Amino acid sequence: MPAPIGFWFDFTSPYGYVASELIDALAARHGRAVRWHPILLGPIFKMVGTGPLTQIPLKGDYSKHDFARTARYHQVAFRLPEKFPVGSQVAARAFYLIDDADPARAADFAKRVFRAYFAEGRDISDPAVVMEAAAASGADVPALTQGLAGDAIKDRLKAEVENAMKAGIFGSPWFVVDGEPFWGVDRLPMLEEWISRGGW
Repeated sequence: MPAPIGFWFDFTSPYGYVASELIDALAARHGRAVRWHPILLGPIFKMVGTGPLTQIPLKGDYSKHDFARTARYHQVAFRLPEKFPVGSQVAARAFYLIDDADPARAADFAKRVFRAYFAEGRDISDPAVVMEAAAASGADVPALTQGLAGDAIKDRLKAEVENAMKAGIFGSPWFVVDGEPFWGVDRLPMLEEWISRGGW
């Protein structure tokens, strides 16, 4: 069985959202699974000395244009939320709690969170929105609520972000296939060719 494709993302990343709608089908075409890993871009931005694209001079207007254009190109429903970006800690922590029991359910939950934010314009920093996505994915909401109240899951997410940075991950979406890293939804065709050809 070929190794899974690693997929790192922040729930507030528009490009991460588009990638979330594409990566499973790409992996399936090559008999691969996908391992989903939510992270937080905030600590990464702090480390590299940057910030959200929309808040960077000159890049801001272009990035908003490109978010929408990229979504249209891939035929993915998209609208930039009024509140952008927002904190994604609750969604990321919930993901890992669900993932520990059922990775497939966690991936479904992740897609629902992404769609709630970028297709429906809902505020995913609101725990109620996150719990609605969890319930729709079939997660045990009472157990999830209890898990989110503890410090262990907060430490877990912090460790996930630190480990991602140690591995050289600095953006969303980020993919690793057979040890080879690819940054950006626009690298998916290259990633797929890499799988098909076995690298170059």
